[in-house]
Parts: sequence; C-alpha cells; structure tokens
Amino acid sequence: MRPTLRLLKPLLKAPATLPHHPVSAHVYRSVPLLASDVPVEEEGAPDYSPRHFYPVRLGEVFQDTYEVVAKLGYGGNSTVWLARDLLRYRFPEDRYVTLKVCRSDPPHRAAAQRELALSQHIRAANPWHPALKYVRTAKDAFELAAHTALVYEPMREPLWLFQRYRLGGAYPPALLKSTVRMLLYALDYLHTQCRIIHTDIKPENILLALESTALLDTLAAAERAQPSPRKILADRSIYRSRNDLGPLRSLPRFLRLTDFDVAVRGDGGEPLTHWAQPDDFRAPEVTLGRAWSYPADIWNLGVMLWNLLEGDSLCSGRDAYDAYDAGRQLAQITSILGPAPSDLLSGAVDAHLFYDEDGRLRADYGYGLGRVRLEDTITTLDGPEKALFVDFVGRMVRWRPEEREGAGELLGHAWLN
Repeated sequence: MRPTLRLLKPLLKAPATLPHHPVSAHVYRSVPLLASDVPVEEEGAPDYSPRHFYPVRLGEVFQDTYEVVAKLGYGGNSTVWLARDLLRYRFPEDRYVTLKVCRSDPPHRAAAQRELALSQHIRAANPWHPALKYVRTAKDAFELAAHTALVYEPMREPLWLFQRYRLGGAYPPALLKSTVRMLLYALDYLHTQCRIIHTDIKPENILLALESTALLDTLAAAERAQPSPRKILADRSIYRSRNDLGPLRSLPRFLRLTDFDVAVRGDGGEPLTHWAQPDDFRAPEVTLGRAWSYPADIWNLGVMLWNLLEGDSLCSGRDAYDAYDAGRQLAQITSILGPAPSDLLSGAVDAHLFYDEDGRLRADYGYGLGRVRLEDTITTLDGPEKALFVDFVGRMVRWRPEEREGAGELLGHAWLN
C-alpha cells in the first residue's frame, strides 16, 4: 500500500460494503429542497428510470480516492460530478477529477464500455503525438455495481455555453480559426493514428480548457457555503448542477473533443451503414443508407461551423416548429449544392424514401429548384476573408464523401493560416 494511502485510510470512515459514506457532512446544512413531484435534471429524460442512474451523493468517496464535491451536469446516459482526488490533493494541477457515472441498462452500459475501450485505444495509439492534447480521454475507470464510472481531467464549459454566455452568441472569426484548427488536429489524430470516426461532433461535445484549477477550488467552496438545491427521495437525492465557473480569466489555451460513446472504428472490415450523427449535422451518405467512413466527420464539422459563426444551422432539416425531417434536410442540401449525384444515390438502400426513379426529390419542402449560393449564407464575414472561408468549407461540404478533403489537408488551407 502506498504511504499516502495508508495515512488516508483512517479518514475514510465507511466500510466497503456501505455504498454511501459522506465525509463532508457540512454540505447538508441549510439545504434548499426541491418539490418531490417536479422532475429535476436527468429525471426529465423521456426514458428516465431511477434504477438506471446510480444515486451519487455529495461527499461520497469512491475507490477510497475520489470524494464527490459538486454535480457538474447530466445527460441522457450519465451524470457528471466534480471530485477531489484524495491521493493527489497536494498537487495543485491534479487535485480534482471529473466523474462520468454512466447508466446501467444494457445499451448504455455497452456504450460506456465501448467509450472506455476507445479511450484506452486513443491514448495508446501514439502517446507522444502533439494532437492527443485536443482529445479528451479517460484517465481511470471503475465499476459501481452495474454502472461504469469514467474518470477525466476537469474542463471548462462546453462550446455552446461558451458561445452563448461568454461571447453573446457570436463567435469572433479570429477565435473561430483557432477553434477549427484544434478540432482538425483532433480529427486528423483520430482518423489517421487511431482509425476512429467520432460520429457525434457538436458544440456540446467540445470542452474548453481550464485557465486554472483555482476555479475548481472556488466552485467547491461555493458548494460548501451554499449547497445546491436538491430533491430528497427515499433512495437518492437529485441535485441541481453547479457548472458556472464564472467569466474567463484569459482566453482558453486549448479545447478538447470529448464523448466517444457512439464513436466507431473505421478499420473494422464491415461497412458502416447504421444511422449516426446529430440530426442537424448528418452527412447525406448516412441519411441515404450508403456505407460511410471518416468523411462523415468532415461533413459534420463543416456544417457545424455555421452554428458557431452565424448562430444558425446551414441545413438542419428542421421546420418552423423545430421538428427534424431527413427529407427536408436533403432538400436544403440540394438548394445549396444542387441535385445529388446519381452515383451517390445508386446503391443507397434508403434513397427510394426520398427520391423517385429519375433521381428527383419526392418533396422539395418549399425549396423548389432555386439555388442558394454558399457565400450568401455567410453574413458575418466579407471581402477576401469571406472568400477564403467559403473555399475552405466548400472542401468539406460536398455530396460525394470521397471528394471531401481530409483533416490533415484542411489544416494547410489559407483561411486557417
């Protein structure tokens, strides 16, 4: 047993058979309580079931190492927590970790195990590669009954929160360039060194680096002084997240692409034809049921840039009521890129759902035959800068996957340099 762990053992009071053992009892004083009949955070998920979510408690210690100090967020497949690393608490840069506690039902448990396996593969593929710093991988993992807990380095808020609350909704072009450059480095590493297709690139899955771990000290102190509101039930407490780290003290040094629970290997041998990617950013070959590969990530990133630069989607497939329709999305793409090439439609198992025998869309959703020039969709740039950007994204947003440039090629484009 390591000396530090031997000294800490007496302080960790509960035996291993007792799953909950808060060591910070002060967090339960003056707790604001929420109504028991109102859904809180993860309870609002359409398929929420308490038996699928581990009942993490503030103050709980896992593996005699990680003491939970605040809830950072939640999603449909996990809850996310800030924890102290009790074995490294004297090291300022390593005293905190983020715990992602995943759902236990079979599909989500399998996704967590896949994310862990891919994370280990990413770290081992080329450990000294400089682009690895732009990919967030698990540094540890452990089991909580039927739940997988993944341990990560703490990060700041995701890109969409940064854009909305720190940038007022508008992403400055100069900052966008550095953001895109880092994402392309990440994709180039994943595609060429790891043979991994991310399939889920969106602002929610891009996290900013912390300026200083002092921000986490402040957050932990705020949780002690003013405990987060929570709903206390018979078998668990459901907490409100505390994830506002305050205004930036400096521009982020780097960002990281995260969340590999739906990522896939691109070198598996069998063609990839399953439904994938966020609705708003889905590549046409995925929609049409053709085999897809690394270029799907390039399309995904390319169309996402409109959300950052313009605050709106290029071809989301959504109507005025925000309802997604894949046919509408193909009509939007057609209005910008022109008709889908016949060779793309041939052999696409789902093409008949959207196109007739002559390769015409079955419905144009009001877009008609009119063309929208790509440059006309950009309002935040002008002059040579706009021309360079349009040329840059035009190499990513193309019907045929084989005609899209790879991440490494795009890094040499004049718009980024």
